[in-house]
Amino acid sequence: MNKDEFERFVLKFGKDILRFCRMTAGDAENGDELYQDTMLKLLEKKQRLNAAQNAKSYALSVSIYLWKNKKKKYANRMRLVPVDSMDGMDDAGYQMADHEEEASPEHIVLQQNEADMIQGFVASLPEKYRIPIYLYYSADMQINEIAEILGLPEGTVKSRMRKAKKQLKEKLEAIGYDR
Repeated sequence: MNKDEFERFVLKFGKDILRFCRMTAGDAENGDELYQDTMLKLLEKKQRLNAAQNAKSYALSVSIYLWKNKKKKYANRMRLVPVDSMDGMDDAGYQMADHEEEASPEHIVLQQNEADMIQGFVASLPEKYRIPIYLYYSADMQINEIAEILGLPEGTVKSRMRKAKKQLKEKLEAIGYDR
């Protein structure tokens, strides 16, 4: 992939990759950092990338790899030297896009609270269920692409998505969410 092809790739898929990174990381700041790390890694390997192949899947698998490594490093550091101040970090989460101008402030707040609640439920899922959900809904990927990225059979991905949806449904029904 040359420089122009890489720029076209970033313009075409950058928003999807950024959205996935933010959802995976759980907040905008860490998501932006993961996105930058992913793009730097892709830029380093741009000569090996092939625009004709599914570069988006490769980019998302790179971001998953980087995120898992970062989590392992953080867990090891916390095991060796716990940092109490990290517990007080503000988890603002992914900000929703601008709403319609016609919506009342109360409606906007309710929508944001609802979105934050659902994102919290998704974030509380085990990673093996959360990653396929993020890839499917935030990165607009198909089941076969998700299976390829995660190195799993398609049936396993479908099963995990079904279990994740079931868990989310149960959590939402438990609080009386009726939509």
